[in-house]
Amino acid sequence: MKYALVTGGSRGIGRAVCIKLSLMGYNVIINYANNITEAQKTLELVEMTGQHGEIMMFDVSKREQVSKTIEKWQETHPNDYIDVLVNNAGIRRDNILALMPEEDWNIVIDTTLKGFYNTTQALLPAMIRHKHGRIINMASVSGISGIRGQANYSTAKGGLIAATKALAQEVAAKNITVNAIAPGFIKTDMTDDLDEESIVKTIPMRRFGTPEEVAELVGFIASPAAGYITGSVISINGGLYT
Repeated sequence: MKYALVTGGSRGIGRAVCIKLSLMGYNVIINYANNITEAQKTLELVEMTGQHGEIMMFDVSKREQVSKTIEKWQETHPNDYIDVLVNNAGIRRDNILALMPEEDWNIVIDTTLKGFYNTTQALLPAMIRHKHGRIINMASVSGISGIRGQANYSTAKGGLIAATKALAQEVAAKNITVNAIAPGFIKTDMTDDLDEESIVKTIPMRRFGTPEEVAELVGFIASPAAGYITGSVISINGGLYT
């Protein structure tokens, strides 16, 4: 039995990734923090592929919540382990730094960076024991180039990229790969509030990407074909930043 956990898997890129991994034969664990309705929709789509899925509720930024939930799963699956982790959970709270409330700084940083730490550390021991794993971190073009009004988001995603590179070196000898994907503007509910008409003029391909395009890249990195790729940051942004 192959298992994959996708944090923030209920909507957008997370949902597309869940479906892609299920098509690859994974039993997909769909993590969500608040919206059970959307998580159930994703579960239905996963099961339509003929693969097993399940929902797992926890806030990635809450260490005790993450640990207890994953420990409970491991107790009920003593002969299995989660060998693919997609750290996808993330939020935006855009504002110029001079006017940014401390709460908006903290929640963006905590969701991405504490989320990476809490979830990855909980799953690493089993990957190390089995000498196999794929950790895929959803970064952003914002973490590479920086974007005005996103100092918090750029910091979070830039830190995630650095963590990716460091962890990749720590676990490479155990046949565990750690890579980051850095999407540009992807058409999801997370970008609904943006001025798409103006933004596409700055993108060489003149369009937003789709969640399915990002999911295809996740699928490749999770596959045996990508076994020698680790510590990499792969951009998917229509030429926006190279």
